[in-house]
Formats: sequence, C-alpha cells, structure tokens
Amino acid sequence: MDDFSNNIMVQNYVTYLNFISGKLEKFFEKQKPYIFCKKGCGKCCKNAQFPYTLIEINYLMSGVVKLDKSTQEIIEQNIEKIMQDKAVFEGEKFRYDCPFLIDNVCCVYDYRGLVCRSFGLMQNEENGKVKVPFCCFEGLNYSNVMDDEGKKVSPEKFKKLGVKEEPAAFNISYEFLTDPDFERGFNFKFGERKPLIEWFIAEDDVS
Repeated sequence: MDDFSNNIMVQNYVTYLNFISGKLEKFFEKQKPYIFCKKGCGKCCKNAQFPYTLIEINYLMSGVVKLDKSTQEIIEQNIEKIMQDKAVFEGEKFRYDCPFLIDNVCCVYDYRGLVCRSFGLMQNEENGKVKVPFCCFEGLNYSNVMDDEGKKVSPEKFKKLGVKEEPAAFNISYEFLTDPDFERGFNFKFGERKPLIEWFIAEDDVS
C-alpha cells in the first residue's frame, strides 16, 4: 500500500471511478420514484460474495488506513470471523456479510467497489432479460411497480404512481463496468478478480 495514492495508474482509476459514479448518480436520480435506498439499510451488504478486482481492493484499503484504530480493529475482527466461518463451510458458494459494514453503515463508503456503487438499479443482462435488485422482493427498490412475481413492470402499478419517468434497466453489470475498454480508455488495469474475502487469505494479494 506504500505510495498507493501517488501511483499514476491509481489516479487514472480514480478518474474512471468519478466518470462511472457520475453516470450511476444520474441513473439513480432518474429512477428516484422507484429507489428506496437509505443509510442504515445495509441489505445489499449482506449474504453475498462481493466481486473485487485488484485495483478496487487496493483502493478500498487505502480508505481503511485512514480510519481510526478502533474501527480498523472491528474490521479485522469481522474478517477473522468470516474466515473462520469459511474454513468450516461446506457448499458451492460461501456468502457472508461485508466486513466493512459496521452498525449497518459502510465505513469506507467513498472507497467502495463498483458492485456496491451500482447495486439498487435494474440492469440489462446479456440474454436480453432484465434483472431487478433482490431487495425488490423485500418491499424496496422497484417493488412499487413490479408485478406480484417480480418478473416484469406492472402497467397498472406504474399508472397509479402518476410519475413521468418510466422504470428502466441499465447496462451496469459488473462484467460491463470492468470491461477492458475502460482499461484502455482510462489507461489502468483492473487486475485479478476475486470475492472480497479471498483478498485477505494472503497479505501479499493486497500489498
């Protein structure tokens, strides 16, 4: 992590991040009638794998080192607990709560990864289908316009809202957001991709 913030590739990544975040903020603003995200919810930070590339995890950790020692200790304890659970896990996909979620609030919000920044919107998938955020099925994002099965927008529910902006899906999959075209355009490398917790198996992976 030495001189990480001074690395030209990281500066280029931050430029890309600002570009993408600006786009995402506009999408969220356009979809405001259907978005129920609020501080303290934390549903998107639980029971998942959280894909992170090398540059994302390093950027995240550059935010961690700026936290107070007590917060860093809580994060370390969270990571240790997750690793213990992972060691005895039997199954195909190990899911866990993000170790940076403290009292249902992200303690490194400004340094969070792409999957965190884009969650909450409907997204287009390669098969032509639309994917709604899982919180829709818990009465949150887009639940006010989706049909009872959560498969498509209900014209009746949309009409009752009386809003002009229609519910829309965006090309914001993690695969798209980490596409090599962005690396070439902004002159940086995402690097290897792993589930968040796996970056802490060996310290060398985030150094």
